[in-house]
Amino acid sequence: MSVSAFAAALLMGQSAFALGLDRPAHDTVDVAYAELASGQSQEAVRKLEAGGAARSDDPAKLINLGAAYAQAGMTGKAITAYRAAVASPVRYDLQLADGTWVDSRLAARQALRGLLAATTVASR
Repeated sequence: MSVSAFAAALLMGQSAFALGLDRPAHDTVDVAYAELASGQSQEAVRKLEAGGAARSDDPAKLINLGAAYAQAGMTGKAITAYRAAVASPVRYDLQLADGTWVDSRLAARQALRGLLAATTVASR
């Protein structure tokens, strides 16, 4: 299994986020969840980059950008995006793809740890 396929499989369960369902529609931020969930990594990267995710301090955008990069095989960029999410001054609860809620900083750390572990395993 390639590093990107392994990382994508590992990350999809823990790093694709949908923002809270209790927010009004006009407050919803598109974090390319649909593209990530359907495996359209290049489209997710395009959408997130066009929306300024890499320059954002929004953890959901940064985490999903990291997941999109990981799915697309851009491991270095994925690590950078996850580290930016960990360091972001913005912090809130995010809904994971499995429906659970977790602190954004913790989610970013988990995604980064998963990617680094996948990269290490693939390098051996």
